[in-house]
Amino acid sequence: MYPIDTRANRIQFDFCGEPISFDFNKNLVPAEPVLSTETSVKAFYRNLNGADYDVVINALQAYKEKFKPNDWLFYQLIRKTAQQISPKTDDYHRYTLYKWYFLSRTGYDALLAVSGDYILFYIHCEENTYNIPNRVVNGKQYVCLNYHDYGNNIDFQKNRFSVVELVVPDAKNSFSYKITHLPEFRSTDYKVKELRFNYNDNEYQYKVKLNNQIQTLFINYPVVDYSLYLNIPLSRETYYSLIPLLKKSVKGLSVKNGVDYLMRFTRYAFLFEPDTQVFGSEKRLSPEQTLLYDQSDCEDRVALFYCLVKEIYNLPMIVLSYPKHVTIAVQFNKPVGKPIIYNGNKYTVCEPTPQKEDLLVGQLLPELKKTPFEVMYVYNPQKN
Repeated sequence: MYPIDTRANRIQFDFCGEPISFDFNKNLVPAEPVLSTETSVKAFYRNLNGADYDVVINALQAYKEKFKPNDWLFYQLIRKTAQQISPKTDDYHRYTLYKWYFLSRTGYDALLAVSGDYILFYIHCEENTYNIPNRVVNGKQYVCLNYHDYGNNIDFQKNRFSVVELVVPDAKNSFSYKITHLPEFRSTDYKVKELRFNYNDNEYQYKVKLNNQIQTLFINYPVVDYSLYLNIPLSRETYYSLIPLLKKSVKGLSVKNGVDYLMRFTRYAFLFEPDTQVFGSEKRLSPEQTLLYDQSDCEDRVALFYCLVKEIYNLPMIVLSYPKHVTIAVQFNKPVGKPIIYNGNKYTVCEPTPQKEDLLVGQLLPELKKTPFEVMYVYNPQKN
């Protein structure tokens, strides 16, 4: 099946500012097309010699041990590694099988399901995801990692998928979408974006350092629970180009007026655009993504405002979800306006999304005053 030539090729590429390199014999990659059938997938796996791929696995594990990336970021490294060995455009099925193989070899519980020309790649994950397929196998939930490659559009009624039975020793770990830290990107990878807004008849300007690699890393990140996406941190360069300056701007203001400043910064420094217009579907942007994109919607503004209040004042907050709107409320020592009472605590609404009227701290959109809402996330500094 494989050519006789066993000369190794030097594989080198950059991942988030870190050089990745290893010697790998590309002649080991099967030349014939990989079909999306159970027989073809099993044959692909059966013909892999694990020892031939130890150099790849060792390079992946070395990165993981040194930088301790969260699972989502480690998977982005695996995607890039598979692309170097078997480019997506050469043979999509083969590229997908390599991603599955590398993820499984590095200890994750992953599986493949096939139907017609489709091959779907799932990972064991017990968290909630809202815009990608999931399936339960042997009592465990698996979520799909490559649905976007099919335009997020497969008719599961017409296409009945069957799981391919493959056994990879020690592939037992579950996957998490939680992000606790971002890579240490090179400072040269950042560009400066000017953000302007007016507050009390004064114009304020911030030159924020942003990295387009954040867009690439999170472009296929699914819709997850608020607790996960709200708490995706800012990268180091972005943090230090913005947070200290905002702290300086609110220095001397009361807490209420400082939060008002942050609310208006979040509200007016960006254009509003629904996710369906920008991305074609619902997408929740992390705080740094909201800074990166020129347009953002209410959920994105909530994430950024939450991040700023948390970093600068670390106040308790709740996220409020209405049928067609998401907003946020902050707990002050003394509430402003008519408070939202939740679990005995009084929270003040702070609307971070631009509206027809200039809402003050403590003012809720008039059309929402009698509308039922759901508290989607509670931030308590003492407990989180």
